[in-house]
Order: sequence, then C-alpha cells, then structure tokens
Amino acid sequence: MKKLILTAAAVFALGIANGQEQTAKGKLLVEVNTGFGDNGTAGLGGVGGTGLRFESSDGSSAYNIGAEGGYFIMDNLALKIGLGFGGVSQKVGDGSTLIGYKVGAKYYVSGMIPLEVSYNGTSSSPSVEGQKNPSYVGIQGGYAVFLGDMVSLEPGIRYNYALLSKEDGGLSFLQFNIGFVLHF
Repeated sequence: MKKLILTAAAVFALGIANGQEQTAKGKLLVEVNTGFGDNGTAGLGGVGGTGLRFESSDGSSAYNIGAEGGYFIMDNLALKIGLGFGGVSQKVGDGSTLIGYKVGAKYYVSGMIPLEVSYNGTSSSPSVEGQKNPSYVGIQGGYAVFLGDMVSLEPGIRYNYALLSKEDGGLSFLQFNIGFVLHF
C-alpha cells in the first residue's frame, strides 16, 4: 500500500511539473473542443461555434469546425481567441451558415486545473426570423492530463449564461467538453 501511495504521489508531482512547464509565460496553445449536451442555440449549431460538432436528426443536420488559440501573458494565464465556421441544413427550407467567435482567459491552477471565463456567440446568415444572434458569458472548469511535452487532454464542464432574453432566443445551459490542446 505504501508503494502504491508513493507511486501515485510521484505521478501527480511529475504531472504538475510538466503542466507548469507547458503553461509558462510566453508559451502558446491551440485548442479544439467537442461539446456534449444541449447546445443552447435553438438549432444554430452550438455556442460560440469554436469547437467540433456534428448533429443529424429527422432530415436536418448541423456541423461546426473551429479552434481556439492562446498566448500565456504570465505563468498559468493565457488570453484566448477562437473562431469557427458551421452550417445548418433543414429538411424543408433553406439552411444557414454560421460564424462563431470567442474571447476569453484561461488560468491553470497548479498547472493542471484549467479554469476559463469567456464571451462567445454565433452569427448566422441568413438570420433566423424572430431571433437575434445569441451571445453568452461562459465559465468552465476541468482537469488537464498532459500526455507528453506538447499535448494535453482536458475534460471539463462549462456553463453558458445567455445575454439575450429567452424571448429573443437566449437560453443558458450546461455543456460537457473534451478539449485537445497543443502547447508550443
């Protein structure tokens, strides 16, 4: 039992050391997320649209391709921006094209626990009748598993608070993410 505890402590310490090296001031990150659960945008293809997503049901489908990039302005704190492109095709009627955006900050507690605050939204063309383009303030927390010197896997949970009223198409919601992050 003593050997098991010492081995677990050594692995944890190595993970912290590796994480702190990858989140040092001046480093870059490139991140792609997948989102699970409610997308909160009434068919507009996902909040912010900066992740990977594909949905299909009843002859309608939605997709999104996007990524986020960040720069560590100090140890463990990165400023991030994200951009994505997607679309919605309807079984009946015209589809729409989506542009997603995100601006935020990500902080790694002890180099391994990423916490993020961001402003994000989606703009559709043509616009959906009766709805404004949704925007959100999101908070996210998770855990970074460093798989090597340059790659981390970051499962997490995110809450998106809608800045539009429900009548205008804003819906707050909870989302589960798996992030794939490259550190340079």
